[in-house]
Amino acid sequence: MQTILGSGGAIGTELAKALKEFTHEIRLVSRNPVKVNATDELMQADLLNTEDVRKAVKGSSVVYVTVGFPYSAKVWKKCWPKFITDVIAACKEYNSRLVFFDNIYMYDPAYLNGMTEETPVNPSSKKGRIRAEIAQMILDEVKSGKLTALIARSADFYGPGIKNTSMLNETVFKPLSSGKAANLMGSPDCKHSYTFTPDAAWATAILGNTDDAFNQVWHLPTAENPFTMKEWIEHIALELNVEPKFRTVPKFLVKIMGLFIPIMKEMVEMLYQYDRDYVFNSSKFEQRFDFTPLPYLDGIAEIVKADYKATS
Repeated sequence: MQTILGSGGAIGTELAKALKEFTHEIRLVSRNPVKVNATDELMQADLLNTEDVRKAVKGSSVVYVTVGFPYSAKVWKKCWPKFITDVIAACKEYNSRLVFFDNIYMYDPAYLNGMTEETPVNPSSKKGRIRAEIAQMILDEVKSGKLTALIARSADFYGPGIKNTSMLNETVFKPLSSGKAANLMGSPDCKHSYTFTPDAAWATAILGNTDDAFNQVWHLPTAENPFTMKEWIEHIALELNVEPKFRTVPKFLVKIMGLFIPIMKEMVEMLYQYDRDYVFNSSKFEQRFDFTPLPYLDGIAEIVKADYKATS
């Protein structure tokens, strides 16, 4: 049995599709799980309840964590350490291997141009410090020999069907598709890598089913030579057949918007990711598994076809 904790999100759904190539025993766990494959086992659970986590992990050979708590530093501080503590304990109890789907918030902002698995950990944000804490909890257990686990890290992601959980989809695809200007937070001339969600899911499934991939950190496959944000907007507009209009949203305006829109308040501390080159290196995975990430232009085309076909 391979189990996905947090099965309903952008990554969890794609991961369930990918795992069917490796096993027909897939357990999907969330508050309201929905089958992705015909043979999926569904388990309704509150993942902040210790006993629910134990029940979800029981009988699992591999446990994938793709849960997404509300985008709030306050919520993350309350939920993530407790949840990871429970998951680690359950995986140790039932001898389950753990695959943790992670982001790059914990990396030192001075080293975002060319991020690898060796990039220094030195978070500048509250959310980054929480991510660093929970990743270290896992790595400490691995080092002690008490847990078999791996961490799979993704850059900011984009992909079909995730319009409200991807900044690129929300700030560029969505407004351009409705004839409005894209919203740009940061410099239009800074490069920014994005990981295509189906690629990330396939890679996570591969890692979870490769014995020697465990007990280390992996960057998930992400196309090289990313566009600048201005180029992202131009290419997306071209695929949508609209004008590449955009407006730059300065930090002070993001703060003001945060008074009325909670997610914008949470974005303020993360704006550093958009005022410098943000380039993600996944060569370790690509070379080990002979995997070529989907090129950016193809990813844009797939999103437009899936989500904005009527507009284009």
